[in-house]
Amino acid sequence: MWLPCGCTSKYVASSFARRILASHLHVSGRSRCNVAAFMPEAAGFEGVSGRAALRELSVSNSESFWAAVARHRLSWSIPFHTVQDCDLSRGKIKWFEGGKLNVSVNCLDRHVHTCPERVALIWERDERGSEMKYTYRELLEMTCRVGNLLRRHGVKRGDCVTIYMPTCPLAVASMLACARIGAAHNVVFAGFSADALAERIRDAQSSTVITVNQGVRGGKVIELKKTVDTAVESCPTVKQVFVAMRTDNPVTMTARDIAMEEEMLKEDVVCEPAVMNSEDVLFLLYTSGSTGKPKGLVHTQAGYLLYAALTHRYVFSYHDGDVFGCVADIGWITGHSYVVYGPLANGATTVLFESTPIYPDPGRYWDMVERLKINQFYGAPTAIRLLLKYGDQWVNKYDRSTLKTLGSVGEPINTEAWEWYHRVVGDGRCPVVDTWWQTETGGICIAPRPSDPDAEIVPGMAMRPFFGIKPVLIDTEGELLTSNNTSGALCMAQPWPGMARTIHNNHQRFIETYFQPYPGYFFTGDGAYRSEEGYYQITGRLDDVINVSGHRIGTAEIEDVVNQCPAVAESAVIGYTHSIKGQGVYAFVVLKKGIDVKEADLSRQLNGMVSEKIAKYASPDFIQFAQRLPKTRSGKIMRRVLRKVVESDLEGLGDLSTLDDPAEDDWSISDSLGQN
Repeated sequence: MWLPCGCTSKYVASSFARRILASHLHVSGRSRCNVAAFMPEAAGFEGVSGRAALRELSVSNSESFWAAVARHRLSWSIPFHTVQDCDLSRGKIKWFEGGKLNVSVNCLDRHVHTCPERVALIWERDERGSEMKYTYRELLEMTCRVGNLLRRHGVKRGDCVTIYMPTCPLAVASMLACARIGAAHNVVFAGFSADALAERIRDAQSSTVITVNQGVRGGKVIELKKTVDTAVESCPTVKQVFVAMRTDNPVTMTARDIAMEEEMLKEDVVCEPAVMNSEDVLFLLYTSGSTGKPKGLVHTQAGYLLYAALTHRYVFSYHDGDVFGCVADIGWITGHSYVVYGPLANGATTVLFESTPIYPDPGRYWDMVERLKINQFYGAPTAIRLLLKYGDQWVNKYDRSTLKTLGSVGEPINTEAWEWYHRVVGDGRCPVVDTWWQTETGGICIAPRPSDPDAEIVPGMAMRPFFGIKPVLIDTEGELLTSNNTSGALCMAQPWPGMARTIHNNHQRFIETYFQPYPGYFFTGDGAYRSEEGYYQITGRLDDVINVSGHRIGTAEIEDVVNQCPAVAESAVIGYTHSIKGQGVYAFVVLKKGIDVKEADLSRQLNGMVSEKIAKYASPDFIQFAQRLPKTRSGKIMRRVLRKVVESDLEGLGDLSTLDDPAEDDWSISDSLGQN
């Protein structure tokens, strides 16, 4: 499957200056010569003599820093005239205004011009040992065919195309094709239900959907086309669905369906790229918040691409010729930034991982590392904790000598998993970079690297802010915490190019969520601890959002589904500590009076509803049927009380003075919640 390519593209980017970085730098960064070798732009920064000084300049003189980096690392059709125009108090973020470029040209054409046969993608298919490689020339040709196909079917600049596909080369080409013709893309994780997909299609106002007949994951076939068929029944904007073939199994095609590969064969391998403004929309990506409605975060062209490329290069110490292995799905921001855009902007070889960490056995990751000779491996703590339980033998079975850097993403990694990852997977010789960032930030904001090669890394800590990032901690009174060895709300004191620009069709929600809680700062929603040495450790969410295996889901979103059950009067969902997932989903459910139903049957029904309406990963791990829920006098559920109950910490309930009639009828927390 996936269209074969034959001819070389006639379009290449205009010549641009390329500076080749040394492949293996082991420098202390104490001289200008060394810091310029580390980051060539530093040669133009007066008085910068080391990496620490370079980071300080990136914060204190951010306009000069970002201007130099943007001019050097991106290929522009028209140079920008204004580096930034930002006002965090108003949620106004604009970078590189006046500049024009095309993201697909930056990710493909300029590399085809210099190294057309370099491998761009290695598709690690679900079927182990059947990997496929695509060069930059082949990926450009595939992208051009998709771009021409979309144009022929009426997709124009400013439209938004929804992509519901597994991690595969055609999905990457579809993303890049949208960027090439000036359309935005809205990639929806292929594990979402038809209802969740439909909600995102409607909000994005997509008239075009791209999918596959079936997905394959962990040896199981997933009926993606059927899910799309169900979803678009409630999406009147959808006029056409492009269907590619991942398996050989035919599917029912309707009048709106188009056989994608068949139509691509009719297209030319040359597609004129649209010239885009720096602040034109590149993509929407939906993430959960503390309300029941997912929010479509908007990322734009130049700033996002630059930040993804820079963080990919320096956090992981990526060098030309390395094989970068990020095992995230393209449906999440990690897949966007560190499977697609960051690596391809850097001319890297990037791995597309379609399978699961335990299929067909728990050695899958490490077998892949040996076969593909992966140098940087970027995965989730959930998978690391899972594989740890299977023992060292599955790791030691394979040669991992090519590994140079190990990364962790999606949630804080616990010390036990970090140490196993470092000691066993990396043989004690590979630095582990525990990265903190979000869909909203566009790329990594806090990580142990870049820093001097001999700088310490503390297990379980994200540690150091990236170039241009200025984190601060703020207390409950809104006061800045300036000392170390303290905890508070994690905020950012100044903007950076990779941050989201707005929430699609709801800029007011964007302001209220990220900029109103602490005026003048970007509020991340996370709490953090700053150590005596000034290192940062993420302590968890401060709002009603659960992080399940690195996937954020709002408690209100799950409650909305649970409350649709005719037997349910009300519910409250919280996160709790889970040995594998990091956080599990715990639901308290109050039934309507007079309901006579077996709790086990109702639990199955509720889990099925959540799987159908949202996704399987959002289904409650535990459902507790309760007589009533603890509430304030104004009727707000006291979730901190529920968390303490789940943790069996009734002594730590704290101030209950706002609890609604706690003594009424000899009412007690444990009795009311059905605890023994």
